[in-house]
Amino acid sequence: MKPRLIILSDLWGQKKSQWTNGYKQELQERFDVKYYDCCELAEIDTSIYTEDKIHAQFVNGGIETASQKLVLLEPKKVFILAFSVGGTIAWKAGFKGLNFHFLYAISANRLRHQTALLSGNLHLYFGAEDPYKPTQKWFDKIKPNYTIIENQGHTIYANAKFISRICKSILHDLAELKQTKND
Repeated sequence: MKPRLIILSDLWGQKKSQWTNGYKQELQERFDVKYYDCCELAEIDTSIYTEDKIHAQFVNGGIETASQKLVLLEPKKVFILAFSVGGTIAWKAGFKGLNFHFLYAISANRLRHQTALLSGNLHLYFGAEDPYKPTQKWFDKIKPNYTIIENQGHTIYANAKFISRICKSILHDLAELKQTKND
């Protein structure tokens, strides 16, 4: 049986997430892939589909709602690939009991407001040009495993070369996990 990989969208949800197909195509052979639209998880009203309106709903209860739902929806240990607000939702769900092998959070800028490190296998990625990425002071205090990608902004996760890089990392971690279990 394939391990489960959940993909958590960015703020835009399914409507503007065609780029996630690149991840799905590279990973579906080795994983049982489940995509979650974070707008749906968070019960966001998308009738006014603007960044400001959607963002405000996430920070005013939507992230909490989505993280609680995710814990209930995923009772077994999973791999998590999360983008932007999806990374923050996954992080908070981890503190609520979501059990994961690895969490790959890309451009999860709201993590800059977190004051404790989530335990587990974390890989955080941020574009160097993203003005809302956590500060070096935050990284030094929280001490997560992170990578800053030079010459990239917030939507680095939609870049084909980056998609390939992350998928290779996920597949490598899966192979190492399987090897460890066989030893």
